Amino acid sequence: MARRGRPLLPAVGRAFSSSAQAPASRLEQLRQRLAEEASAGRADMVVSTKGKRTPKPRWLKAPIPSGENYTRLKDTVRRLKLATVCEEAHCPNIGECWGGKEGTATATIMIMGDTCTRGCSFCAVKTSRKPPPLDPEEPINVAQAIHEWGLDYVVLTSVDRDDLPDQGANHIAATIRNLKERSPKLLVECLTPDFRGDLDLVSRVALSGLDVFAHNLETVERLQRRVRDHRAGFQQSLDVLKHAKLVMPRGLTKTSLMLGVGETHDDIMATLEALRSIDVDVVTFGQYLRPSRRHMPVKEFVTPEAYASWQEIAEEMGFRYVASGPLVRSSYKAGEFYLKALLEQDQSKEA
Repeated sequence: MARRGRPLLPAVGRAFSSSAQAPASRLEQLRQRLAEEASAGRADMVVSTKGKRTPKPRWLKAPIPSGENYTRLKDTVRRLKLATVCEEAHCPNIGECWGGKEGTATATIMIMGDTCTRGCSFCAVKTSRKPPPLDPEEPINVAQAIHEWGLDYVVLTSVDRDDLPDQGANHIAATIRNLKERSPKLLVECLTPDFRGDLDLVSRVALSGLDVFAHNLETVERLQRRVRDHRAGFQQSLDVLKHAKLVMPRGLTKTSLMLGVGETHDDIMATLEALRSIDVDVVTFGQYLRPSRRHMPVKEFVTPEAYASWQEIAEEMGFRYVASGPLVRSSYKAGEFYLKALLEQDQSKEA
């Protein structure tokens, strides 16, 4: 485990205590720098598509999936009839995450099927008003898969199931409990739906043994209706994250923002301030990549330099961990390693 303030993976993110207060002057300098860069339209910070088909910049190239671990994880997923967000959402990091060395290969399991009841304009996952029934064996199969892979940190995510009376909350909670029963030392992160703002359902998942409660805002408040399904909402998502922190104060709360969909500097700053006001611990930034022509277009390709600036600002604001980069996704494996260190650090203090 790394010492406090020293990163396990410095190229991806750094940890800071949520209680540390950054000097106001330093934060103001960072804000001013980003504002000046945005107003000047610096070419090294943003590559605008201007409605045209623009080739992806060099920094968005990802390795082709391969390797023994990649094949092993893929075989297990198929045999146990599981879905992964890595495949369903066309994640660019699948080759890196699934192809890692023994003990580091990771996959984000997507539970409750591969079909969502919502139709967000950025998402590649299939949609339907009435997806197939839940698989009652899935909580057991997921626990079996993670046991076979020998992981000590796992990320779950799920489709939205607005068609179910409990929106799938009991199924998610059962999966987490099975994971913990099978592997008591396993750390579990879950990227959850918003449950249409039903805080009792949020509690049901948060109190099932979860270590990291993640729920994505996806974008800034001004662009919510353009980017997300009409049943989602900025304040609704903030309420979900706030409640999760309230009922599991020793756990971590986490959210993710896509950049390149038309947001401004002021939009992002307002979003970060809203997240800090409810004590969200972790934020990640990544580039939106259009899955197909049926999805909303990319407004701009944000450069690595801009991501580095946003990481610096978020850290100065007091987030405990920040991952920021063109190919970073909410369940990116580097984040898993660092959050594992944070959780173990917190647990050792309580012991």
